Amino acid sequence: MRRPLYGWLAADALSVTGTRVSMIAVPLFVLETTGSPTRTGLVALAEALPMVLAKVLGGPVIDRLGPRRVAITCDVGSVAAVGAIPLLYDAGLMAFPLLLVLVAVAGTLRGPGDAAKHAMVPTLVSEAGVAMERATGLSSTVERTASMLGAGLGGLLVAALGAANALLVDAVSFGLSALVLAWATRGLGAAATVEAEDADPAPYVEQLRAGWRFLRGDRVLLGITVMVALTNLLDAAWASVLMPVWAVDTGNGAKALGLLFAVFSGASALGALVAAVWAARLPRYATYLVAFLVCGAPRFVVMALDSPLAVVVTVAVAAGFASGFLNPILGTVIFERIPAPLVGRVSSLTTAMCFALLPFGGLLGGVLIAVGGLPFAMAACGVAYFAVTMLPALDPRWREMDERPAPVAARS
Repeated sequence: MRRPLYGWLAADALSVTGTRVSMIAVPLFVLETTGSPTRTGLVALAEALPMVLAKVLGGPVIDRLGPRRVAITCDVGSVAAVGAIPLLYDAGLMAFPLLLVLVAVAGTLRGPGDAAKHAMVPTLVSEAGVAMERATGLSSTVERTASMLGAGLGGLLVAALGAANALLVDAVSFGLSALVLAWATRGLGAAATVEAEDADPAPYVEQLRAGWRFLRGDRVLLGITVMVALTNLLDAAWASVLMPVWAVDTGNGAKALGLLFAVFSGASALGALVAAVWAARLPRYATYLVAFLVCGAPRFVVMALDSPLAVVVTVAVAAGFASGFLNPILGTVIFERIPAPLVGRVSSLTTAMCFALLPFGGLLGGVLIAVGGLPFAMAACGVAYFAVTMLPALDPRWREMDERPAPVAARS
C-alpha cells in the first residue's frame, strides 16, 4: 500500500515549504519590529537551540508513542505556536520576550516533529514495498524542491502581505501537513497502539542511553553522523557568509547569488530524483566518494580562484546534481543499521548531531575571512571539506555501506 508513503511525502512538502517561508519571514519580522540585528540573532538562537535539544530528548517518546502520533501532535501544536505570532502582533500584544517564548515553543515542537516523520520511513517503505533508496530519494527530492519553492514564496509573501502575515502561511502549512499525514497513514495508527503495549519498559533516561550506546557502538553510523555535521558546518559558512561576500567583492551582486542558489538547488533536486530511480542499483560506497568529490571542494576552489561567473555556475550545477545522490544513500544506510525498536531514539540523535553545528557556520566563515580574506576562507573550507569527506576512503569499515541487510521490521 503506497498511499501512506505518498501522503507522507505530500505532508513533508507542505511542512518544509512553510518552514522555509518562516525562515524568511521571522528575521524580517524581528528587524521590522525591533530594528535590532542582535535581537534577530537572539530569536534565531531561541528557535535553533530548543529544536536540537528536543530532537535528542524526544527519541524515547517517539519510540514509546509511535512516530505517527508524535508527528501529527507536533504539527498541530505548531499551528498554535506559529499562528499566535501574527495574531498577537495584530492585536498589539506582542512583546519581545513573548516572541522569544513562542519561537522557542515552535522550535521545541519542530525538533521531535521532524524526527518523528523521519522515523516513519522504515514502516512506510515496508508498507509500500519499495526499495529504501527509492523512498529516501523521493524524500530528498521533495525536501530540496520544497525548500527552493518555499524560499521564493516567502519572499513574495513578505513583500505582498508583510512579514507578520506571511507567518500565517507557515501556520496553515503545519495544519495541512497534520491533516494529510493523519489521512494517509490512518491504517498505521492501529499498529502503533499495539506496539505501544510492548514498548521498552525501561525508564526514560535508560532508553535515552540505549540509543546513544547503539550509535556510539556502530562505527559507520557514528562516522556518517560526524561527517554530515562537519559538512553542514562548512556548507553553512559557504551559503551564509562566503557566497554573499563573494557576490559583493566580485561585483556579481545579488542576481548572481540568487542564480547560484537556484541552479544548485534545482540540480540537487534533479539528482535526488535520479537517485530515487537508480540508487538501489549503484554501489553505495563508490557513489558516496564520487558524489562528494564533485559536490565538495570544487565549488570552493573556483570561487577562491576568482573564476568567471560561467565557470562558477557550471560547477554549481555539477555539484548540486552530485549532492542529490548523497541523502538517499546515506539515509538508506542509516535506517538499515538501526534496529526497529531503536529507530526513534537513534534517528533523533543522528539528526540532532547533524544539525548541531549549523548555527556556527556563519561565525566560522566570518572568522576565516577576517583572518586571511575571502580566497583564504574559500580554500580553507575546500580543503577541510575534502579531508572530512574523503577520510572514509582510508577506513575499510566504511565499505560496509555496500552491505544490504534484510529490510528493517515495520514500525509505525
